[in-house]
Amino acid sequence: MGPVAVVSIVVGGTVVVSSAALASGIVAIARKIVTPARRRRDDVRIEAHDAVAGTITLRSTPDTRLPGRYSFWYARGRGHARVGDVVHDDGRSVERRVEGVDGPGLERAHRGRIGGWLFPTPRDAGLTGDEVEIDTEVGPAPAWLVPAEAGLVGPWMIGVHGRGVTRAETIRAAPVFHREGLTSLLVSYRNDGEAPRSPDGRYALGDSEWRDVEAAIRFALDRGATSVVLMGWSMGGALVLQAATRSSLRRAVSGLVLESPVVDWRTTLAYQGAAMRVPRVVQGLVLRLLGSPLLCRLAGSAEPIDFDRLDLVSRAGELDLPVLLLHSDDDGFVPSTASHALAEARPDLVTFEVFEVARHTKLWNLDPERFEGAISGWLGRHRLAGPPSTDHRA
Repeated sequence: MGPVAVVSIVVGGTVVVSSAALASGIVAIARKIVTPARRRRDDVRIEAHDAVAGTITLRSTPDTRLPGRYSFWYARGRGHARVGDVVHDDGRSVERRVEGVDGPGLERAHRGRIGGWLFPTPRDAGLTGDEVEIDTEVGPAPAWLVPAEAGLVGPWMIGVHGRGVTRAETIRAAPVFHREGLTSLLVSYRNDGEAPRSPDGRYALGDSEWRDVEAAIRFALDRGATSVVLMGWSMGGALVLQAATRSSLRRAVSGLVLESPVVDWRTTLAYQGAAMRVPRVVQGLVLRLLGSPLLCRLAGSAEPIDFDRLDLVSRAGELDLPVLLLHSDDDGFVPSTASHALAEARPDLVTFEVFEVARHTKLWNLDPERFEGAISGWLGRHRLAGPPSTDHRA
């Protein structure tokens, strides 16, 4: 079967003007959507580092000039610095405070990348976290267990990170849940670089990964959880929504917290496709390829992706538990459109905390007081908290 035939089949027999190059491009885009990146790109130029003054100067971008505290990864992820306040921004370069450096070589680095997950381990956030393993259908997946002060018996939070990052992304939320008396389980899932690979080594965008969240729920229930709040960032939001609507253990889930979530993949991929100037017809063909039991194999996927099932705006009627949505309207990666649509569809269940200038998954970094206050207030209103912690270090 040649590439031209592939295009003809995807459009259901519609006659189209196509070429091998077009078909190859469709397959390439589809592969990019489902293939985990081996390494994240260092996309920020370092213009200066003053170790004496404790500052670093970076090329000005929407992310590098955001107020707040962030991670700065360099040397292809081997080095890590924590950057704080903006000292100066002239529109071309941004000078920021350096709060700390983990690992050598910042003075020799030329490029790096900004990240939101400030803490590499729970200990760095002032928490005691134990390494545990969760039995999933693809093998043991590592996780951090941060017990509540009152012990493991009681409410839990399960934190699910987004695409292209690791469970360290979820640490930022653990302190507020700890203060509110919840045990936190910060998990990995298939193909994220820490958990085992699936047989095909491809993302299913939540359509299969949710079963690893279900395994985490089972782990929590077996160790004393009386209820579970699921919290997901970005693609982790899609996993959480699927677990909450498809898992046999969903009755144990008492609420959802979604930060910059993918609520509907069609909306997200259309936004990203438009940013890359991919024609709409090509975007549609890509989705059809990924959704075809036969053609999805061209992208390396063993199973098709059901984009209807992943659309929680259309499936909003299936939700039956309180949801806290946290999303910034300037996200730039996962548009807040679907979050707004979900909030409008289910005002009886959804509390929507709308940020305006926080970009993607950086809401805590921009305004930790507002972020944690929204979670604390929501837990209190829905009576989801446990005995409050007396340890205020976190």
